[in-house]
Parts: sequence; structure tokens; C-alpha cells
Amino acid sequence: MVDVEVVVEAKNMLGEGPMWNGRDQALYWTDAKERPRIQRWNPKTGSVDEWAMPDLIGSFVFREDGGLIAGLKSGFYKLDLERGSADLFHDPEPDKPNNRLNDGKCDRRGRYWCGSLDDSGEPSAALYRVDPDFSVHKMDGGVKCSNGIAWSPDNKTMYFSDSRNETCYQYDYDIESGNISNKRIWVDNRDKLARIDGATVDAEGYYWAAHIRHWHIAKYSPDGIVVDTIEVPVQHPTMCTFGGEKLDTLYVTSGRVFLGSDALKEQPLAGSLFAIHGTGAKGIPEPFFKG
Repeated sequence: MVDVEVVVEAKNMLGEGPMWNGRDQALYWTDAKERPRIQRWNPKTGSVDEWAMPDLIGSFVFREDGGLIAGLKSGFYKLDLERGSADLFHDPEPDKPNNRLNDGKCDRRGRYWCGSLDDSGEPSAALYRVDPDFSVHKMDGGVKCSNGIAWSPDNKTMYFSDSRNETCYQYDYDIESGNISNKRIWVDNRDKLARIDGATVDAEGYYWAAHIRHWHIAKYSPDGIVVDTIEVPVQHPTMCTFGGEKLDTLYVTSGRVFLGSDALKEQPLAGSLFAIHGTGAKGIPEPFFKG
């Protein structure tokens, strides 16, 4: 039986980017709005630590050599949480004040993929790849809001959701070169109550997506069919990832920023971090950035 547990009543304005760190067996995630920060929950002690960010944060990944790489509104940063340092190394969109970096993950060769969003709703955002030498490459454009980045277990397919366009795409993926090709619509939700936000892929190749606005997590088969949904007690789940010692717990972040005062009273758990047990699925360890 599936069980949804409240792990941390964080009251995040926009909880995002959950990442399980297998090295320290802890769950990291962000609050992307108003008081931007990275948070860490230790399941053994229940403690929560947090680190303030110098700007709105979209996503982050762990580095092999320690620290993190992150996409903030002002660009790509190297972060050292213990020292409290944040060093900007590239701003990909200095001429677009309405844009900020958003969803991101590493591929299985240690490259950081991160897309931007346009807060005005225009399709001026883009998808970027950061290589281990810290060079930044624009890989696609014409995007409204980058989300849902993930790869199939065989590394041959990359998933990418333009959530404000309510469309999720697939690319053919060349894991050796990091190149994408043959972009096509995988899931078109423009006439459905289903907007794919953050997502992950399990070991069997199913794509698990947070349906922001619509109170649930959806499990998609590789051919783009919803085969299961899990209701959560908040309207705006934002992203999910597998974690825990066996990678069989699905962690889900959520937000409060889209809710009015009446809705907040009806959803006291909005902005919490949740853990879903009993899905029968197992995740794939999230790769670390090689640089």
C-alpha cells in the first residue's frame, strides 16, 4: 500500500529540486522564492540545515570533488556550503532580466543540464549544458519554463518539459558527446489537468512527474501513458526524486507561492517535503558533476 508521509513541514514558498546524496545519506532541496536557500534533511536525526543563497535558485547538483554547481537567477555558480561561498562563473542570459535558471540535473557522464524560464511567460528561455570544464553550451531555445529533465536508464533518451507550454519532449541522446537530436513531443497535456513540473526516471524506465496545480504525482510509461497516480495533500507538488538507503522512497517538494490566503488555510501542509513509500519502484542514483 502506498503511504504519503510528511517529512518536514518546511512551509517553503517554492520547494524545488530534491536531490538524494548517497554519500551522506541525506535529502537536499531548495526554496526558490523570497528567501532562497538550500536545505538538508538528515533522516537518521530528523535535523534540517539550511544555507542562504545570494539570489533566486532554480536547481543544483553535487560535485565529485565536493561542493555544488547551481543555477541561480544571475547565472551558474560554484557553491561551497560549509565555507559559505558562492562564485559566479557564467551568466548565460545577461540581456534578459525576466529570465532565471530553473530545473537542472546531471547526465551520467557528469554534465550539468539546466534550463531557464521567462517570468513574463514569453518563449525566450533556453536549455543549457555545463561541461566538466565549466564551459556552457546553449542546446535548445524557444522555451517558456524549463522542467522535467531526466534520462532513460539506457541513456538513449532525454526528457524535457516546457511546463508553461504543458508539453513534455524527448530527444535522442548521445551520452558520449552530450548532444541531443530528433526533438519530438512525447506528452501533450495542453487539454488535460496535468502539467509536468519536476520529474525523475526509475530503474525500469518509468517517468515520475509532479503534476503541479493538480494534487498528484503521475507515473508515465516510456510510451507516454499515465499508468498510475498518487494523490498528495497539496495542490502544487513541484518535483520528485528517489532516495533512501535502497532508493525506494519517492521524495516530493511542494510550494505555497501560488496559493491565496483561503487556500493556504485549507492546505496547511503546502510547502512541505513529503516521502512516498510503497510505490514498488526503485530509483537510479543521481550522478555528480565531474568538474
